[in-house]
Order: sequence, then structure tokens, then C-alpha cells
Amino acid sequence: MANKRKRLVGRVVSDKMDKTVTVAIERRSLHPIYKKVVSSTKKVKAHDESNSIPLGAVVQIVESKPLSKTKRWVVEKVLESTTEAEQAVLEEELSQRHDEHGEEADDDSE
Repeated sequence: MANKRKRLVGRVVSDKMDKTVTVAIERRSLHPIYKKVVSSTKKVKAHDESNSIPLGAVVQIVESKPLSKTKRWVVEKVLESTTEAEQAVLEEELSQRHDEHGEEADDDSE
């Protein structure tokens, strides 16, 4: 490696911003007492200059200088991209979740 910057691999969970994607980094560790595998997820914002990375793609990100208030990572390369069919399914699932939360709020007000 030419530099000592951190590199992480994660999945794109949002691409709605201009030149920015939100990447979910999943980390798995063994619980010290219960010896069970615990997964924790952290979301970071990464710079995507070309606006071409689709929702659900697996990407490698590298740390960089601060690009904005919350953006400190840059997408280095796309490791696995989603097809249009998979992307449509992901968007449909997200819209269903959004609709379910909206309906629950209406039910609570009755």
C-alpha cells in the first residue's frame, strides 16, 4: 500500500444525496461474557464524484480529509454492483417499510 489510510468495506444504503452515498459498515464481534456473535452497524457518508453507485452495491471506502461537516470518506472502488431488478426490489422494500410506518402512525391516532 502506498499510504496508511483506513479502508473499509460496506453496502450502500442511500444514494439520494448529490455526490454522496451512505455506506453501512457491519462489524461482527464475540460478546466477552455470553460468547455470542454480536453484529453492530455504523453508517458513514462517502464521496461519490460520478453519482453512479447504485443502492445496494458493495463498495470499498478510504478515509480522506474532511469534505463537509459529516463526510470524511471517499468511495475507492465498487466491489459488487446490484442489477436493475435487485435495485427495484430494494427500493420497493424501502417504500413498503415507509408505508407501514405511516399506517402505524394513523392507527395510533384513532
